[in-house]
Amino acid sequence: MTTLAPPPSQEDARRSHRAGPPADGGVAARARRLFTGPEDDPRWARPALWGILLLATALYAWNLTSITGNTFYDAAVYSGTKSWKAFFFGALDSGSFITVDKPPFALWVMGLSARVFGYGTWQLMLPMVAAGTGSVALLYRQIKRDFGPVAGTISALVLTLTPITVAITRDTNPDPILVLLMMLGAVALMKAVRNGKLMPLVWSAVAIGFAFNTKMMQAYVVLPVFFLVYLWATNVSLGKRVRNLAVATVALVVSSAWWMVIVDLIPASSRPYIGGSTDNTVWDLVIGYNGFGRIFGASSSVGSQGNGASFGGSSGLYRMFNEIMGGQISWLIPFAAIALVGGLVLRGRAPRTDAKRAALMLWGGWFVLHFLTFSLAEGTFHPYYVTAMAPGIAALAGAGGVLLYRAFREGSAAKWAWVLPAAIAASSVWAVVLLQRVSGSGTVYTVAEIVVGVAGIASVLGLLVGRFTKRHRLMGFAALAAVVALLAGPAAYSVSAATSSTNGTNPTAGPSTGGGMGGGMGGAPSGNSSGTKGKTGSAPSGSGSSSGKMGTPPSGGTAPSGTKSGSTSGSTSESGAQQAGGGMGGGSQVSSEMIAYLKKHQDGATWLLAVSTDQTASSIILESGQPVISMGGWSGSDNAMTLAKLKSLVKSGKLHYIIVSSDGGQGTNSAITAWVKAHGTAVKSSAYSSSSSTTSTSSSTSSSTTSSGLYRLDASDVS
Repeated sequence: MTTLAPPPSQEDARRSHRAGPPADGGVAARARRLFTGPEDDPRWARPALWGILLLATALYAWNLTSITGNTFYDAAVYSGTKSWKAFFFGALDSGSFITVDKPPFALWVMGLSARVFGYGTWQLMLPMVAAGTGSVALLYRQIKRDFGPVAGTISALVLTLTPITVAITRDTNPDPILVLLMMLGAVALMKAVRNGKLMPLVWSAVAIGFAFNTKMMQAYVVLPVFFLVYLWATNVSLGKRVRNLAVATVALVVSSAWWMVIVDLIPASSRPYIGGSTDNTVWDLVIGYNGFGRIFGASSSVGSQGNGASFGGSSGLYRMFNEIMGGQISWLIPFAAIALVGGLVLRGRAPRTDAKRAALMLWGGWFVLHFLTFSLAEGTFHPYYVTAMAPGIAALAGAGGVLLYRAFREGSAAKWAWVLPAAIAASSVWAVVLLQRVSGSGTVYTVAEIVVGVAGIASVLGLLVGRFTKRHRLMGFAALAAVVALLAGPAAYSVSAATSSTNGTNPTAGPSTGGGMGGGMGGAPSGNSSGTKGKTGSAPSGSGSSSGKMGTPPSGGTAPSGTKSGSTSGSTSESGAQQAGGGMGGGSQVSSEMIAYLKKHQDGATWLLAVSTDQTASSIILESGQPVISMGGWSGSDNAMTLAKLKSLVKSGKLHYIIVSSDGGQGTNSAITAWVKAHGTAVKSSAYSSSSSTTSTSSSTSSSTTSSGLYRLDASDVS
């Protein structure tokens, strides 16, 4: 008797469909799925992701070799390739006299790339481009998992086209590394929320700990919402949640503090001075200059008292929308805020452990905490800081937008007929306002304004007509028009950031809009005070005016040829000398000719020269390839150099040359200046300057000597 097997169930058929080809074709099938995506995804999803990742890489890496990074960090990376001690401490110079004012994790990443591939522009930028593109991929994966491929695609595209993210990823500031580590922490956290296991939560804490070692307290901005989401949404008992959070907190402390503890336990005489601190400890840097000083504008460390706030405009809730910041980050803030509220309302009756609501809480908290922190901060504030807020905005735009669209399409007209169109209209109008601010700055902004207006109107009308006439296809086209309307403005700014030269110290996207440093080489902000990082509107002194790139050091360790202190922006004399900053060495000049003279007469000293500030020191390091002492850190106010320490360096033959200001200084600076002038030998400009050497009169020679500020000191000069 013949028996017939029952027909396969729908579930069996689905499993068979997902099983793919037999084992002998497994490798080929996996390779194919890498490009086409899982079989249960729409066919367009994976190609769209690859397209977005290629777009992100193109924006971040366009004309890569012409990028001028932050000379301050470039010099520290270069020094780290010459000395493992400088590498570990994050020292500005390979002699390890003083560190930069940040922990060194981002420097380590760039430094390892430079050690493997050699020092140069693309070698330093490679980790930054990878971090930027990696953040886009992580956000797509996370949003797609909870809200589907449409939401993931929109979120990834929004993050890719966030103008300030494009600008800062094309730079050597640590922020792209910071954002990637915070994203890794968020991904691990959501995994812990879904499965209730301890280890993903621990790895989330470790990721934030490494982010702390990238930019200190800024990494902790997201911690309150991380704790809240895990405590609220994880499907385990309350006691186990509390226990797991306690263990993760220990992992957070260890991964955050290990470098700081090691450095602070090492005797000060055996390590570099901690730049930016007042007592030569990393702890002071954490709670002061890079901690409460950024929020409240004054600290025990530097007393910044709001210095630098003008880089992003005055503090207050309107800061993200002002003429400086608006075009950098605020395009989709109205949409994100409405989407957050709408999404939480839609998931209001879901179980406590609902993954979608937990994700909305996470990304909404990420956005709100960063918005409040950056808006209300009264200390030093640069526009590029807000790239850390971009993932939250992008996630809400994708996830919240899809939730609103589904509710608009399926819900009752009375409840949802106006929410999504209102969100699109609000952000479209705001985009037009932002583009009106830069009208006349270029055709691309005019075109973007037209696109925003037309697409925004078409989207709102299409949604309303489609909703009330039940034409779902029309609503779909209207949703696509909304994406175009909301991203046309950011896209214009992003293209500008990718194709124009930007300020390595304070990068921004788009055209200059008054008080800030927009468009890369904008003017200095009004009200900006001395002693603030990036205080001038010109490029950092390491940015060569000729080629504008770092280049690759030739054999022998000389610096990149494109980073010449003698060819930088700033006031220059006829001999090509650069006007330096204030403090010790303020008012003095450092030219390429002087650097050549110093290298010729270095006489075995560890340091080529001692100068006032990090800006001057970093450019000389990159040109000469030799360690240079920054006596006063970034602003010239650090107590890194004392008279006793200077005498010790001179007596041991580790330092011969120092630049001091002609008008003296204050405090220790004044004492050093007086001692150097009393015991050192002034070096006449005619000794190294070709233009000065043609001067025959004694009065001209005397003037030349005074303007130089360069003194030679030998062991015999120390009593």
